[in-house]
Amino acid sequence: MLQKTVPAWFEIPSVDLDRAVRFYEGILDTTLAREDMGPMRMGVFPHEKPLPTGAVVHGPGYEPASQGSVVYLNVDDIRPVLARVPAAGGAVALPLTALPGGAGVFAQIRDTEGNRIGLFSAR
Repeated sequence: MLQKTVPAWFEIPSVDLDRAVRFYEGILDTTLAREDMGPMRMGVFPHEKPLPTGAVVHGPGYEPASQGSVVYLNVDDIRPVLARVPAAGGAVALPLTALPGGAGVFAQIRDTEGNRIGLFSAR
């Protein structure tokens, strides 16, 4: 039986963890918590426990990808986040798109590491 929220954790690979953390902190206007777990270093996205979260990670076996699964980050208002992406070193890959029935909006970006990441906002 699945829990109400299926994701438990996500990881966004990075080549340069400091650069990637600065990117996400800049576009999301927040602070990621730095953690080291042996050979893996990470910047953990803020969250309220026990809600799931994830991290930007750097370590053996982690390589950024522009294809494959897409992680969507939930933001209060997608518009200012998208506006900050180019100045932070990323690019907008899919512009702001409205979901049917007023279910919110989404977009996709390319981060400084080359990952394709989604953004979602209910408004």
